[in-house]
Amino acid sequence: MKLILTAAVEHLGIAGDIVEVKDGYGRNYLLPEGFAIKWTKGAEKQITGIKRARDAREIRSEEHAVEVREQLEQLTVAVPARVASDSGKLFGAVTTSDIALAVKKAGGPALDKRSVEVSKPIKNTGKHTVGIKLTSGIVAHIQIDVVPA
Repeated sequence: MKLILTAAVEHLGIAGDIVEVKDGYGRNYLLPEGFAIKWTKGAEKQITGIKRARDAREIRSEEHAVEVREQLEQLTVAVPARVASDSGKLFGAVTTSDIALAVKKAGGPALDKRSVEVSKPIKNTGKHTVGIKLTSGIVAHIQIDVVPA
């Protein structure tokens, strides 16, 4: 089955790649989860849009990764969360998508939520450190401040 990936899939490819997979894998996993669309001639136009968006977010070189890391580490990121108690305990945990959205609102680059690394769940207000994986060897460590919403 010939498919076009709409998201990065481990050991298969990245968004915009045209891949050939077994019918069951494509039909039962990639298509229902939204990781791929069926390949057609009309879908070729969608590939260019996907690749353009990926190129805008992509780290182009080691020097570019270092620049982005320095930019991220200078940001002050406030993540609003619903507070359950006066002691600062949260109703749930702060998710990686919450952090990626807060970084973008703080003036940082658009991040993929899968690049945000949280060592343990964030369940209290206050300052916390999270990692953002830019390349395999470069990780930016940023301070986030979880505040009541």
